[in-house]
Amino acid sequence: MPRWVIPLIILTVLIITVEVYTFQAFKTISKSKLVRFLFLAISISVYLYSFITIFSYDRSNGQTPEFQMAMGLLLTVSIPKLVIIFVLFGEDIYRWILKLISAISQGDTKPLPSRRKFISQIALGLASIPFAAFIYGIIQGKYNYKVLKYQLTFKDLPEAFDGFTITQISDIHSGSFTNKEKIKYGVDLINQQKSDIMLFTGDIVNNKADEMDNWIDVFDKLEAKEGKYAILGNHDYGDYMDWKNPQDKIDNFQKVKDIHQKIGFDLLLDEHRYLEKDGQKIALLGVENWGKGFNQAGDLQKASANIKQEDFKILMSHDPSHWEYKIKDDPFNYQLTLSGHTHGLQMGIEIPGWLKWSPSKYVYKQWAGLYEEAGRYINVNRGFGYHAFPGRVGIWPEITVIELKKG
Repeated sequence: MPRWVIPLIILTVLIITVEVYTFQAFKTISKSKLVRFLFLAISISVYLYSFITIFSYDRSNGQTPEFQMAMGLLLTVSIPKLVIIFVLFGEDIYRWILKLISAISQGDTKPLPSRRKFISQIALGLASIPFAAFIYGIIQGKYNYKVLKYQLTFKDLPEAFDGFTITQISDIHSGSFTNKEKIKYGVDLINQQKSDIMLFTGDIVNNKADEMDNWIDVFDKLEAKEGKYAILGNHDYGDYMDWKNPQDKIDNFQKVKDIHQKIGFDLLLDEHRYLEKDGQKIALLGVENWGKGFNQAGDLQKASANIKQEDFKILMSHDPSHWEYKIKDDPFNYQLTLSGHTHGLQMGIEIPGWLKWSPSKYVYKQWAGLYEEAGRYINVNRGFGYHAFPGRVGIWPEITVIELKKG
């Protein structure tokens, strides 16, 4: 028996269960055959389109916007239905308890109570919230750029760099873009920060260098007074698609690296640069991708060669798991690390000062925002672009501005 048969059977059973429960909710609140027909027609159409697109996915083409839209539609119609199941399953437990009480009590056993209309209305009302959120996330949420500003104080920061500003962007994923005007708006917002330096922490493409062809003239407008620096992310290596031959992959990787020069960024490949100001300096390091469970090409020791332990250091490393497993406890002391990679899963709930949640937190200890341990910091940028799911729900695209202070 082929490996895919059992997973396909499980998936089919889950889909049928989801659709039966959701159909019951519509059936309870409406007697209109047209409503029921439209529900079934829309569900079947989305499943057919999504599964045909996903299962016909050609890894030699990389992940296309069409593939991402299929994923988006599937999530948009599936997640709300899980809410309906949760509510109606709870009602089923209540109905069967009443049935059991009736069976063991004296007198005639009563039939299983019918579904209550107001419970189905509650279920559909609650389900409409994530449905609307996903629609918004696909249409507008992925362009809802947020500028997050932090002021970090370090005792060992050279005085000349007191007030030095950094704009960090990450995870452009140009192969996912479809709206040039919206992306131009995001680039303009980055430039409005007027920081001293700009740091890009990886994933300029999804897989192929030519994904960036239509966006060079947009991103070459990025500006920073003291320079722009970049590193590679896991997607920049072309590992997530099939290549006709090994040389094509090698050539593509070189083209990806060349893109950074075209848009004015100094690409650091396990290297460092000293930033000087008024006779004082700090070290800027950039490593290739190193991630737990991902490509581990990054060589921190190589990047740190000829740097002194007492130097103030800013490290760019795409995957925050590098900080968790290798960097934060390193006696060489990397004061500030900048990462990206997680996107915050592009969906979650964030209410400043109250709530910060995403399924991403169950995979990464540091998954979005600023973290500190023993005086060492990491900022995990939520990403400028998007990937896989063509939208953002609650976890908005991020432009980070960090001001360094002597203290």
